[in-house]
Amino acid sequence: MTDLSHLANVAEILGAIVVIGGVVFAIIQMRSLRQQRRELAAIELFRSFGNANFNKAYETILAVPEGLSRTELNSRAPGVSSCATLICTTMENIGVMTYQRIVPFQVVHNLMGSSAVLLWRRLDKWVAALREDLQNPEAFEWFQWLSERLVQFGTMDPEPAYVSHKDWEPSSLHQHLGS
Repeated sequence: MTDLSHLANVAEILGAIVVIGGVVFAIIQMRSLRQQRRELAAIELFRSFGNANFNKAYETILAVPEGLSRTELNSRAPGVSSCATLICTTMENIGVMTYQRIVPFQVVHNLMGSSAVLLWRRLDKWVAALREDLQNPEAFEWFQWLSERLVQFGTMDPEPAYVSHKDWEPSSLHQHLGS
């Protein structure tokens, strides 16, 4: 009888170990999945900047001086309003993804931090007039939020990347060189 009791105890212990192992494996898999999701979101963020329409809109809006009213901005050239809408819509999506922590703030900051702030400064009055016309204070709210957060937390690297990271080397280079 003691052998049967001993086997039952061993089976219980093994069962507990399997359950604990399963929980640990599930946690590891969930973290891996979350990391993959962030990486895919960062890739999509990068792709949005490679889009020819976005690049044209980006150039157009950057050429506009800060502080123009919506009427002044729209009268600058044909299609400026469409460019502004494309920029605002893209930045709105990036703001939401940043707030939801789908894309890490540091990735957004590194990819387009100063650009988003420069674009917002050129479009803030345009957005304010649009909000008034639509009677919707939430229009492009996440673009504004993103720009404000990038200004608030933008002092992470006071120098440009080419200066502050000039000694950077890929980690795999160290591994292959035996460092």
